[in-house]
Amino acid sequence: MSDGRWSDLTARVLSAVVLVAIGSVEVWLGGFWFETFIAIACGLMTWELVRMIDPGSRGTAIQLGVLTGVAVILSYHLPPLYKLPFLLAPALVGAGQVSRSKGTYALFAIWIAAAGLGFISIRENMGFGWMVWLITVVVATDVAGYFVGKTFGGPKFWPQVSPKKTWSGTAGGWAAAALVGIVFAYSAGFGVMFVVISVMASMASQAGDIVESATKRKFCVKDSSNLIPGHGGFLDRFDGMMGAALFVLIAGLFYSPGAM
Repeated sequence: MSDGRWSDLTARVLSAVVLVAIGSVEVWLGGFWFETFIAIACGLMTWELVRMIDPGSRGTAIQLGVLTGVAVILSYHLPPLYKLPFLLAPALVGAGQVSRSKGTYALFAIWIAAAGLGFISIRENMGFGWMVWLITVVVATDVAGYFVGKTFGGPKFWPQVSPKKTWSGTAGGWAAAALVGIVFAYSAGFGVMFVVISVMASMASQAGDIVESATKRKFCVKDSSNLIPGHGGFLDRFDGMMGAALFVLIAGLFYSPGAM
């Protein structure tokens, strides 16, 4: 494992084990514990976002992180009429606080808050099985993409935005998601369309990763933070999950195979 291609593997694996352990417990518990976990994660992602965009606003980053966490939890429990104002609050308040790239901040802040609401809604309304499926698809996409890309290399997927990603790794992620879809479809009695949905969720997770990578390149930072050894920050780790969560919420409006 001394090959430079694998130099970060140990840190990535150890951090992933800790994250999976914590996340698994929170998903299993659901309710207050899961909501609190998601609120903290969204707050940390907003904190990282502000520090990337406006490094001098450390106090503002903390305040907006707390506001985001509170907004995510309240938006789930409030009546539909009040959900949107609370989801928009961190974006609107923060846009008036950061000194540059207000539009980038606002769009990203809305995405973080909406994804947080999506995570909670999927777990609490759609069920434990759906949350396990979503996490499995995203993790399989990420792991397969990493190992296939490192092993086979080849043409870059989008070098101007994410120079490390290859077409082989991207396709490997799709294949892994398809396998996950097959397993879940077979166990739950779903049709082949569920496999397609799984691959589309994989694509959405990759899109989330690309958006975050483009944002980091725009502000000339390597990682959103150093909170997670081998992975960077929470934005680096959860960008794909956020993309997939929003996709599932939208897809759920058109496709409902049943509860798991």
